[in-house]
Amino acid sequence: MLVKTAVNIQEQDFDLTHECEQLHVNNNIDGATVTFCGRVRNNNLNKAVTGLYLEHYPGMTEKQLHLIIDDARQRWSIGRVRVIHRIGQLNVGEQIVFVGVTSTHRQDAFAACEFIMDHLKVKATFWKKELTQDGQSKWLDAKSTDHEKAQHW
Repeated sequence: MLVKTAVNIQEQDFDLTHECEQLHVNNNIDGATVTFCGRVRNNNLNKAVTGLYLEHYPGMTEKQLHLIIDDARQRWSIGRVRVIHRIGQLNVGEQIVFVGVTSTHRQDAFAACEFIMDHLKVKATFWKKELTQDGQSKWLDAKSTDHEKAQHW
């Protein structure tokens, strides 16, 4: 059975090659695949970051992600969509999020991938605690620039 939309929230890491292959298996309709992978970076607002701790609202977060993808499907002609978001303790350099979108032509895949990521940042219920090199930890709010990006659409 063809799975057009897959949403996974998980603690374990994911394999980028495998996720791209899942977008392509038995899919000869779509000629474009666009992916995004977010990773934990070692800095934020001039502070040295050592990692992140992420939590989510089980059931609600998945529903929100499906609504975001449904909205993208209304706006663009897209094929398969895969979204993976990790939770738990993540260290610098580890993968956090994957968004993959296929479409017949590249323009729809690029736009939908960016739209899904922009809306995931402000609409999906994730809580992110930043851990810094000085031993501090702080829960982070979505940035105003993230809200502006989402409103752009």
